[in-house]
Amino acid sequence: MLGIDDPQIWLAYILCFLSAIGCIIYGVINWNKGQDEEVC
Repeated sequence: MLGIDDPQIWLAYILCFLSAIGCIIYGVINWNKGQDEEVC
């Protein structure tokens, strides 16, 4: 597939994509936390 025969390379690519998706989900969940106080 795409000329990459080594399964460890595919594992690294998959883990990178899963990590990016996890970071996006974490950011969406915690988008506005900690901004309860109003700044005057």
